[in-house]
Parts: sequence; structure tokens; C-alpha cells
Amino acid sequence: MLHTKTAITTPSQHRTGLRVIAVYEIIKTTCLVLVAIAAFHLEHQQNFDRLVYWLGHLTLTDSNELRWRLVDALQNFGPSRFVAVGLVALVYAVLFGIEGVGLLMGKYWAEWFTVIATGSLIPLELYETVRHFGWVKFATLVGNVVIVVYLVRVALHTREMRKVAPGRPLEPVRSHTS
Repeated sequence: MLHTKTAITTPSQHRTGLRVIAVYEIIKTTCLVLVAIAAFHLEHQQNFDRLVYWLGHLTLTDSNELRWRLVDALQNFGPSRFVAVGLVALVYAVLFGIEGVGLLMGKYWAEWFTVIATGSLIPLELYETVRHFGWVKFATLVGNVVIVVYLVRVALHTREMRKVAPGRPLEPVRSHTS
């Protein structure tokens, strides 16, 4: 018995998934810009001193030890290193922003750009998750692996569709199976 199965597969089917990833990338961009602004603000000695003073006088009954660890870490870090933190945050913000905007615009290159950028961070995330386990780290690792796998599948599918109809709008692919 011969069954005819018509499968309409176009990149538009993946539009929702790509938009979700794009919004996620844009949220990361926004958060990193805020981190950069805060870091550049803390580079000034008076702002740094205010933060340390505020943390030192904050009344937290259950987390006093954590607060003092944070104060010590900040004092050891010093205000001068916050410029480097701000610059790194801005570099990543630009990277994530390019990914997000490219995906929102439906650019094929953005799919691979995101795969490479996100995939390159997975070994570091895996190391950090194994070294100092935390549920947020684990969720981030799993989420990024899912994003990479999904985008590879979408990008390879898009590539196959472009081979079928180069230079023309993508059309449905019809497959016959028995």
C-alpha cells in the first residue's frame, strides 16, 4: 500500500522557536548592559566605598556570613577592576545583541553565529557546573545545549531547503513514503 505524505517544511515553521531564542538573547544583552553600567559606576572610588558601606550596614539576620563574604570579596577586588568587568560585559552584550537581532530578522548566518557563540561557552559552563554545582548553572547549561541542538537542526534544515530551490522563495517539499 502506497501512502502519500505531504510534508510542508519551511523555515517559517521554526519562526516561533527562533523568536524565543532571540528574545532570550536580547534579555541577556539588556542584563549585561546593566552590569556594565553598574561596573563602570563602581570604578569610581566614592561609589565603590558607598556600596561597601551600605553592604556593611545592611541588616540581614539570616545571611550575615554571606554579607561579610561579599564585603570582603569586594574589598579584595577593588574598584579598579570594575572597568575590566564592564568591558567584558559590553563585549558579551554586543555578541548576544547581534545574535538576537539576527535571529529576529530571520538571518541564516545568525543561526550559525548563535550555534558557534553559544556552543563555545558550553565546555566552560560544564566545567563550572561540575566544579561548583548549582541549579541555576545546571539550568543554564541544559538550556544552552538545547538551543545549540535546536539551532543546528534548524540551520541544516534551512540549508537543505536552499539547495532545493536556490534563488527562489522556499516551497513545500513533498515526500512519498511507502
